[in-house]
Amino acid sequence: MIGLPALYALTGAMFAAFAVLGLRDRSNPKRIGNAAFWGLMALSFLGGDRIGDLGNGVIVITLAVLAGTGALGRGSQAVDIAAQQSFAARYGNWLFAAALIIPAVALIGTFALPGTGLVDPKQVTLVSLGLGVVIAFAVCIVWLRAKPLESLEGGRAMIDAVGWAAALPQALAALGAVFALAGVGSVVGGLIAPMLPHGVRLAAVIAYTVGMAGFTMVLGNAFAAFPVMTAAIGLPILVNGLGGNPAPICALGMLSGFCGTLMTPMAANYNIVPATLLELDDRYGVIKAQIMTALPILAVNTALMDWLAFR
Repeated sequence: MIGLPALYALTGAMFAAFAVLGLRDRSNPKRIGNAAFWGLMALSFLGGDRIGDLGNGVIVITLAVLAGTGALGRGSQAVDIAAQQSFAARYGNWLFAAALIIPAVALIGTFALPGTGLVDPKQVTLVSLGLGVVIAFAVCIVWLRAKPLESLEGGRAMIDAVGWAAALPQALAALGAVFALAGVGSVVGGLIAPMLPHGVRLAAVIAYTVGMAGFTMVLGNAFAAFPVMTAAIGLPILVNGLGGNPAPICALGMLSGFCGTLMTPMAANYNIVPATLLELDDRYGVIKAQIMTALPILAVNTALMDWLAFR
């Protein structure tokens, strides 16, 4: 059955291609650093289960050293504005169809593939997402008459522009799991609980929702923040202490974390990558545009939790 190993192999092959193409880019004075960084990323996906925990730990430390010492850079890839304008005039909004293929295939596969015996039932959504990427890539090659190497070069130029931040979601999600196993939630709860007014339910709700948003801003990933803040406040105080319904508490807690996602550069895949793709002058322009949406939604989530979870 097709499962996570196939997705890891696909992702590893992509990073390996970026490493090789980056090494060939003589316009980038830091091309060796780029090649080393993406090559190590490829190694972690292609052979992470073989090199073990120690090997993967060395890879992570090396990636951090490369990023922290400024070893990554960008080449002088010139954007062909005339070609972009030509494609836009020729295809118009139909260009978005290629991007829509990915979620469409992911949705269809999620409902159609279980029970076929072809895909690991536990990973059917992720496998469908990967299949959508492959199909969209093939459609673009045929439809736009592009060469596969051109597509990889475009992807490599984009990821060089984003830099090490592209690896943040994976690293931070793993960090959240480590925090949960280490009992960080209990420690955080021990610090916050004494500061909350006794018996004031709204204060506990605010501590949870705002804490979810704040911790997500630090980690860059609401899924990483959720086990920590739920173990600190959600379960011991809101559910066990105040008798709240865990379903709305957990659901609205995650939504509060997503509000934090909108306001942090640590969520690079949401906030930094779009700025790069849109070629914004302000690297943090997406975040600035989202703040006035995130804050009211966070307030609404807080009010809804206080109302729905304790009825």
